[in-house]
Amino acid sequence: MLDSKGFDLWADGYDKSVNLSEENNEYPFAGYKDVLNYIYNKIKESSNSNVLDIGFGTGILTTQLYNEGYKITGIDFSSNMIDIAKNKMPDAMLINWDFSKGLPNEITGKKYDYIISTYAIHHLYDEEKVKFIKSLVNLLNVNGKILIGDVSFETREELDKCKELNKEDWDNDEFYFVANDIMNNLSDSYCCNYDKISHCAGVLVVDCTSST
Repeated sequence: MLDSKGFDLWADGYDKSVNLSEENNEYPFAGYKDVLNYIYNKIKESSNSNVLDIGFGTGILTTQLYNEGYKITGIDFSSNMIDIAKNKMPDAMLINWDFSKGLPNEITGKKYDYIISTYAIHHLYDEEKVKFIKSLVNLLNVNGKILIGDVSFETREELDKCKELNKEDWDNDEFYFVANDIMNNLSDSYCCNYDKISHCAGVLVVDCTSST
């Protein structure tokens, strides 16, 4: 698992590294652009929305939304990536914070129409993912949605197959989620669905309107 220093060192070449894996349809970033486009199009269904991006990196997705007038708040623990994103989004609220420690004080009491996270939540253990998602629900406006795009799999069997096929490159320090497992832990309280994007990526949608 990369720590904040590791991400700082990777910041300048991050987008190029992702693009190479994505263009070759290889683990771990096969479907990366389609994941971002899926989330972008979901948010574009509403105008003038407040968006919280957790682990925004260099701001590829949120910059597009920012340029179209959406209000952006972002959390990332890499100061170098924040510097890159700040140049693209000078008026966005960008917070240097490690979300594995919970949520920063700066967003306490805030409400958002969309909370998004792309290729970041795999740094949490599965039980931590569920707890963290539940904490995010409290930050949603009525009819708000959580959209999580990441290296992920619909079933445990799909994960195991991908791991076997890519065993030489598999990152054992990251915790890719299995959608069925996550949804089983959330479905009693929230409406959840998972859209598979590639053989190793998809988007989990959690809808606040069905919370109890």
